[in-house]
Amino acid sequence: MIRGDLGNLPVYDLPAPFGIRDFRHGEGDFWAEIEHAAAEFKSVEKARQHFEEEFGAQPNEFSRRCQFLTTGEGRVIGTATAWFNASFQGKLHGQLHWVAILPEFQGRALSKPLVGAAMNRMKAYHDRAFLTSQTTSWKAIKVYLDFGFLPLIESPEHHRGWRLLQDKLRHPCLESFV
Repeated sequence: MIRGDLGNLPVYDLPAPFGIRDFRHGEGDFWAEIEHAAAEFKSVEKARQHFEEEFGAQPNEFSRRCQFLTTGEGRVIGTATAWFNASFQGKLHGQLHWVAILPEFQGRALSKPLVGAAMNRMKAYHDRAFLTSQTTSWKAIKVYLDFGFLPLIESPEHHRGWRLLQDKLRHPCLESFV
């Protein structure tokens, strides 16, 4: 999915008592636990390994770009990263990356404020953004559509996937893509 500019981002209030804060050095285990719990990795260890491979060489950059969703008591329960890709479609793009919330906190109107925080952080560094997802993440895709991301259709399989999503979501942004 792609968003050609980062102007006019929607605003979603974070319900009390939740908060959003920046990632701090040494908190990779929080990230790994959340991503594993959200079924992105088969184990926490695999998530830790991926974290080190993808972000370990850039700890300062990651600290500026990753945000954590917290409970009122400060427990880390979600994550979103305003990352980047220097060569996406031949240009530098921001990348909304690794958005996840612990399953027991999903469905509480927390994802849009978390994505909004990451998008505003990304706006400080980039003019445009993209993300990757899959049709099984249709709830997340609805959030991304609500943030102005649009389908990037590069193959007949992508077109079929978006048709399935439109059948499921009935989102007005998808009407011209299917």
